[in-house]
Amino acid sequence: MENENKITQDSKQTDDEKYMRMALQEARAAAAEDEIPIGAVIVCRGRVVARAHNLTELLHDVTAHAEMQAITAAADSLGGKYLTNCTMYVTIEPCVMCAGAIGWAQISRLVYGAGDAKRGFQRFAAGALHPKTKVTQGVLAEECAALMQEFFKAKR
Repeated sequence: MENENKITQDSKQTDDEKYMRMALQEARAAAAEDEIPIGAVIVCRGRVVARAHNLTELLHDVTAHAEMQAITAAADSLGGKYLTNCTMYVTIEPCVMCAGAIGWAQISRLVYGAGDAKRGFQRFAAGALHPKTKVTQGVLAEECAALMQEFFKAKR
């Protein structure tokens, strides 16, 4: 039984890294468009139902964060506003606005790469997520953080 749990955990870790790499691809696409490099992917029952990145500059919309774009796309793809049985992968810890949307969408699991000490939801609104949402942090954190650091270093 113990070995079976390890296999399940290893499989989950492998899946988490796989989907976080997809979110990193989205973040790189954002950077190429001179958007803050944050990417998000939503997976439902093993199927990617949404991929998105920040579009705040393109849309002139401060709410056009990767998470918000992904939630809208996933809801459209699945035909409903609630995203239960879904996991969101995002390269950076969501802000309070995005955490609230994740909560309202009832996303079952949130996986993020690097934390955001300045603007992350855990600092300001740790209770913003749905009470049943499970959170996994630190998946490919160094790679996610490096992408942000490189982007802002180039801006200075």
